[in-house]
Amino acid sequence: MNKKILISGSILGILGIILGAFAAHGLEKLVDTDAINSFETGVRYQIYHAFFLLILGSTSFISLKSKKVILYVVILGVIFFSGSIYGLATNNLSSFNFKTIALITPIGGLLLIIAWIVMLIGIIRNKVD
Repeated sequence: MNKKILISGSILGILGIILGAFAAHGLEKLVDTDAINSFETGVRYQIYHAFFLLILGSTSFISLKSKKVILYVVILGVIFFSGSIYGLATNNLSSFNFKTIALITPIGGLLLIIAWIVMLIGIIRNKVD
């Protein structure tokens, strides 16, 4: 499980860097400054959660069951939160209207918060100091 978590964190990090570079160098002529700022917010939260998974996969303070829950909640949360922000920021470049699914952004944010709460509970429940 730890290897899967570490691989997932690495992939999220790689994709975050690629998307950040795209925002900085590829979007500047295609969308306005507000859209780039929004896109960069999605990248920032994706990178935060890549680090989160890397830390999670490297710790023994959390049970494997909790780690599994956190992994899936983080992946879904990043897809919903960051993914919807990417879509909304580049909405005018697509034939799909991402504004119709904008409600998944806060759901994604809630999932990311839940992942952190599950980790906190796992740390508190751990009997090792």
